[in-house]
Amino acid sequence: MEKIFNLGDIVIMKKPHACGENNWKIVRVGVDIKIKCMNCGREVMMDRLEFMKKLKKVLGEENEEKKY
Repeated sequence: MEKIFNLGDIVIMKKPHACGENNWKIVRVGVDIKIKCMNCGREVMMDRLEFMKKLKKVLGEENEEKKY
């Protein structure tokens, strides 16, 4: 299994959060993955296998477009 995401990356999950936001920021990477909702700030922790199943797309770092 290839690691396609890093700490601080913004990801899109298959289902949106209850607040309506679909973008999440990765705040912890290890055996478990912790993601934070970009709208309401709610944090959710799930195991890596569950995260990989629910992951739709990796957008990259939050400030990626500002790098030169």
